[in-house]
Amino acid sequence: MASSIQIQGTGQLLDLSRRLRAASGAPVQQNFQRRIRRAAEPLHRDLVDVMTNLSITSPGRSAGKRGGPPGTSRPLRRTLAQAIRISVRTSGNPGARVWVDKGRLPSDLKNMAKALNDEYSGRLRHPVFNNRRRWVNQWVTPLWWTNTVRQHEARMRAEVQRVTDDVRRDLGG
Repeated sequence: MASSIQIQGTGQLLDLSRRLRAASGAPVQQNFQRRIRRAAEPLHRDLVDVMTNLSITSPGRSAGKRGGPPGTSRPLRRTLAQAIRISVRTSGNPGARVWVDKGRLPSDLKNMAKALNDEYSGRLRHPVFNNRRRWVNQWVTPLWWTNTVRQHEARMRAEVQRVTDDVRRDLGG
């Protein structure tokens, strides 16, 4: 799914979160949060880069077809890349989360990240300049989100494990 990736809720993170609240002050909690965020930042950067450089192709116009200016001045890839967010929680359900914030997208692009990540077709079908009688297909590299997350997953899990071990050692147990 193109909406989020989360590393959270493991028993170790929950236990560590409780112990942090009970035994430590703000500096230890801030250090824990900063290091968890740092573990997720390379994934965030890669997702933004992949989206910004995502190849979207079309068959082009046929001979005799008219062209024209785009129907919007909003660049699709940059708009979606700017909506990719990262957040870290150290209480409740602790962990790091990278997701596409639909609240930062225009209403007509709310589901676009998921549509571009479609594993079956890689096809983006839309009306030509909002003319519902004329439709066009464009093709994208499928699974842009999923493949990028898979490349980072092992590294992120190892880094989160290292952070939790360090903080647990600092707490004395």
